[in-house]
Amino acid sequence: MKNLIFSFVLAVVFSTAGAQNAKIKIDIDHTIGQIDPNIYGNFIEHLGRGVYGGIYEPGSPLSDANGFRKDALEAVKGLNVSLVRYPGGNFVSNYNWIDAVGPVRKPRMDYAWERLETNTFGTNEFVQWCRTVGTEPFMCVNLGTGTIQEAQAWVEYSNANSGSYYSNLRKEHGFNEPHNIKYWALGNEMDGPWQMGHLNAEDYVKKAREAAKLMKLVDPSIKLIASGSSNYGRDANPYHWNRTILEGLYANIEYISLHMYTGNREDNYYNFMSAPILMDTRTQIVRAMLFEQQQRTNKRTPVYISWDEYNVWYRANEGASVVGINALEEKYNLEDALVVAGFLNVFVRNADIVKMANMAQLVNVIAPIFTNETDLFLQTIYYPLQLFAQNVKGTALDVLVDSPTYRTGSGPAQQGNDIPYLDVSAAINGNEIVICVVNRNKDSAITTDIISQEGSFAGNFEVYEVNGPDIKSMNDFGVTNVKTAKKDDIRASGKEIRYSFAPHSFTLIKGTVRK
Repeated sequence: MKNLIFSFVLAVVFSTAGAQNAKIKIDIDHTIGQIDPNIYGNFIEHLGRGVYGGIYEPGSPLSDANGFRKDALEAVKGLNVSLVRYPGGNFVSNYNWIDAVGPVRKPRMDYAWERLETNTFGTNEFVQWCRTVGTEPFMCVNLGTGTIQEAQAWVEYSNANSGSYYSNLRKEHGFNEPHNIKYWALGNEMDGPWQMGHLNAEDYVKKAREAAKLMKLVDPSIKLIASGSSNYGRDANPYHWNRTILEGLYANIEYISLHMYTGNREDNYYNFMSAPILMDTRTQIVRAMLFEQQQRTNKRTPVYISWDEYNVWYRANEGASVVGINALEEKYNLEDALVVAGFLNVFVRNADIVKMANMAQLVNVIAPIFTNETDLFLQTIYYPLQLFAQNVKGTALDVLVDSPTYRTGSGPAQQGNDIPYLDVSAAINGNEIVICVVNRNKDSAITTDIISQEGSFAGNFEVYEVNGPDIKSMNDFGVTNVKTAKKDDIRASGKEIRYSFAPHSFTLIKGTVRK
């Protein structure tokens, strides 16, 4: 999480678009792949007020009998969160799950985030919370300071039915039925020198392979996620790391994780808006590695990409803002929400290979939901995630976009020179088509012809827009400057819809297409 991607440009030069409309051409027979609901996942870490004072606050008048904040539960349900990664994050690399189960908990120092961890919230509370929300638990084991036996025991405690020591221990703790946790990550950001128990790629492969072996001996049905690249620092070699992990672990895993954070430290709006292009580039590089490895192995089932940490994070990322009870309490604005919408477009456009994604994180800590003792508010980044998770399903479509562009100089991220103002993804689910469009243009609306090349648009198309007074608009307690607005329906008949996408906006259009 410490390797943030900060981008700047030497110059921004705008193209002359002329009077011609932009075009989005859609062929419902030209598909990419099935959209996995797991791309709408999230992440909870024992960090700041993510757990305590976030999702879990026993004794609060806002909490239920289990200590779960009811207002936070409802806000999470609004995101249709498919699965939640837990308990870390950097935290997990010095964590022993056994300290946080049973009637007697063992407080420990959390050396990742410099705080005392009481361990009053652990595996069983987390699974209960997931079942209450209606989401799937996704556990990350400690492959930093932890042992492979600890990882095996955790799977046994969680998933074994009865008769063994750890399954019986779970029953003694009041949980007769196994939790049946399907998804397990083999450590967190093991390529990062900031990680406790950091390993080089070759040593990580050796440890992760043996952990995977032991964990699947307990439950062969679990799905394992290897720790891919998170470190893109000057001295890092993420390509060597990912290739080594895939060569050594391809037969043992179902996913490889990738992490990316970005920010606008230089206050350069247009370069910041191009951050999703960098995410897409990294996706394509790993896609090629996966294809290569698949040709070299007899494994029948493919390995997919899991973007299991992504977000905007650059304000609360140093000094006192990264430690203690109020760590990483980033406040988001409209431009952050547009970048998040761009990330979600990347996942949809790569639906054949990106099968999991987890926004980091869920409540208070670099999060779409923000609470205090008496209330909560929804941050700007909540709204694009909500629109995607509630509406973008089925099969991703390969869309042709002809859009005006702008030009960036070659900053450290080197996204390229021609950046389209319109960032687009689309999906078809039965006869329902959904089109997602970010207009990166800060000042001008872009009139666009949306053309169906196979089939015709029919009936009313619903239009939802995330926007605000300006790109720096933020939300707060009692103040909602950025939100989703329902716009006037578009009456459609035939092959073409014309729509003007507002400046600095994310728009979702939903309707029917018939052959």
